Amino acid sequence: MPEAARETSCDWTVTGMDCGSCATKIKDAVARLPGVSGVEVGIMSERLRLTLDETQTGKDRIEKTVRALGYEIAPRTASAKKEFVLPRQAAVEKTDADADVNHAKHDHASHNHAGHDHGLKAAGTKQDESSHGSAGHIHDDPADRSKRWFQTAKGRLVIFTAFLLGAAWIIEYLAPEIGKWAFVAACLIGVAPVAQRAFAALRMGQPFTIESLMTIAAIGALFINAAEEAALVVFLFAVGEVLEGVAAGKARDGIRALANLVPKTAQLVTGDTTREVPAASLNVGQTVLVRPGDRIPADGEIVDGTSGVDESPVTGESVPKTRGPGDAVFAGAINTEAALRVKVTKGAEDNTIARIIRLVEEAEEARAPTERFIDRFSRWYMPAIVAVAALVALVPPLAFDQPWDTWVYRGLALLLIGCPCALVISVPASIASAMSTGARRGLLMKGGAVIEAAAKVDVVTFDKTGTLTHGRPQVTDVVPFGATTEAELLAVAAGVETGSSHPLAIAILNKAKDAGVAALSSQDAKALTGKGVVATVGGAPAWVASPRYAMENGGLEGLGLRQATIFEEDGKTAVAVFREKTPLGLIAMRDEPRADAKDAVRQLTAMGVTSVILTGDNPRTASAIAGSLGLKFEADMLPEDKLAYIREIGSKGGVMMIGDGINDAPALKQASVGVAMGSGTDVALETADAAILRDRVTDIPATIRLSRVAMANIRQNVTIALGLKAVFLVTSVFGLTGLWIAILADTGATVLVTLNALRLLRFNPERES
Repeated sequence: MPEAARETSCDWTVTGMDCGSCATKIKDAVARLPGVSGVEVGIMSERLRLTLDETQTGKDRIEKTVRALGYEIAPRTASAKKEFVLPRQAAVEKTDADADVNHAKHDHASHNHAGHDHGLKAAGTKQDESSHGSAGHIHDDPADRSKRWFQTAKGRLVIFTAFLLGAAWIIEYLAPEIGKWAFVAACLIGVAPVAQRAFAALRMGQPFTIESLMTIAAIGALFINAAEEAALVVFLFAVGEVLEGVAAGKARDGIRALANLVPKTAQLVTGDTTREVPAASLNVGQTVLVRPGDRIPADGEIVDGTSGVDESPVTGESVPKTRGPGDAVFAGAINTEAALRVKVTKGAEDNTIARIIRLVEEAEEARAPTERFIDRFSRWYMPAIVAVAALVALVPPLAFDQPWDTWVYRGLALLLIGCPCALVISVPASIASAMSTGARRGLLMKGGAVIEAAAKVDVVTFDKTGTLTHGRPQVTDVVPFGATTEAELLAVAAGVETGSSHPLAIAILNKAKDAGVAALSSQDAKALTGKGVVATVGGAPAWVASPRYAMENGGLEGLGLRQATIFEEDGKTAVAVFREKTPLGLIAMRDEPRADAKDAVRQLTAMGVTSVILTGDNPRTASAIAGSLGLKFEADMLPEDKLAYIREIGSKGGVMMIGDGINDAPALKQASVGVAMGSGTDVALETADAAILRDRVTDIPATIRLSRVAMANIRQNVTIALGLKAVFLVTSVFGLTGLWIAILADTGATVLVTLNALRLLRFNPERES
């Protein structure tokens, strides 16, 4: 059997990762196993994915390796995917009066790992709290998510180490002669689980971890008679673990919140009765009842009822929209007014919310170039720091006869300050926060690479129809001739067009309806290919046709033709309405720009971004639209022309292409960033690099604005991480700061960059700066 045939894609949830080094440890340890390839670890999504040849390494060995490093791991099964594959908090029961509930579905705390060898206890024994909860670089227990910090395993470790340190100080005060040994005992007891983790990582070929550096520093401090400071460092390390866990948890909350948008249950309609069923069990074609105040349980189409639907949980659009029979609705949207019956069009695993969550999770794999550079940098940075620390500890005493205690102490301080946790987490924390902020507002970007590319965009190219315009012609002018009134003109035209699905016909029928004009009864409608339509209206023939055809058949005179030409010069489509040799008037229509298109172009110009329309329309129509919006245009463009144009300008700088995700697919792919507009269609979410869920052109500058702010946040984080380390590396070498300051600086930098990234969760990209 070929090698590829034995390979399978495997997917796990890994809980407990709270910094960049956690992901690096897991990835490196697992990648060393035979038969393992394509390892991807997502810190914020708590996900491990890889390709595995089970003839060389079994899944149980992968799980055992991860647990040996101090993390919990559980397979992501098909059912987990259906439940949106994100960790959940405990479920909260829903009441009729409570429309905003916590729809927890997947409690990872319930996974029973009994029988697995966690690498810490004998096989066949269930790992208890002390075995996992007290080990070195303690990691978040899923069951701890709803608890206060002091109720968690990490918190209890902090309290325990604080008790040991306090007891040592009391003993030293009461019995100074044995005080030193009390601190030694406190240090050894506190550092033992850290050393256990360091040894586990060492066995897997990872000598340069924070646990190993911590162990060396603590034990080394004991040898140079700094027992009190060694015990204090162990305590501060535990405090730092709590702070990192809390910060990482907050960073994930924004992503977890997406999973809580879909209700846990639905009212399934069966004949004349309804019954409550799990929302995840709904199948395509079934009908559900959505009461006022309830969230819609599935993507679907309204079959009965008209109501206001608040789509803000999905698209960020704050104003409810009136939806009626035939209209599509999203899972997670809120029904605000009247009862609706909705036919399910997508299963739970494929609804808009589920696809958004999968997109956000998978986006971690599309790492930004900055993140990849930092990852490569950190791999040689750690060994370099260890080498420098060794030189600081050895060279002065050996070469210059300096005191051993002084320089070994300074070398140990360098080891602690040199840990790159803050640097490694600086980029993914910002990217995750930015993606979460965007997703809440219907701005989806597929990973850090897209965010970084969007931040560098200086040209935005728009497809016209359906992007800058609504994609639906609207009547702009009604010009009756002679004694004919506007109402009479519309009544005849609507009569001719009754029953037609042509976009121009629909525009005329909508205009008549809005004007309160009833269409005249008609029959025997017949299309005149490329020319118009003729029908018997009110007992006599009537035509709605092109001005040229009307002119040739006595339905339009010279002045009328001149007016039609003026309309066409304005980018409008004009049709003539006439009876036998009797002109009745002209109706002009145009696919009007979206209401916010002009403001979007203004915002882009203010941001230093050039806007261009790329359209297949004729230059006259393109010029009319472009002129009203104040941007450049390229007309008569086929898909290959758009592709060539974007390739040309893309060679000079970043270019973003905005299209519908179908006709413009080649151009979307060629652009630095391809953005698909549309209300959550499959193509919009899967074809392009980014998607705008609500049809608002102003979301384009908002996307660029969010990307630029995210990249600025990343630069701030990198500066904080490297700046603090540079300062304390120098102060440690010169003896100005010691071990406890070094561990505080390391932990403090990690917490600072995470908190700085969390600021993006409050950023509003729609607000102009």
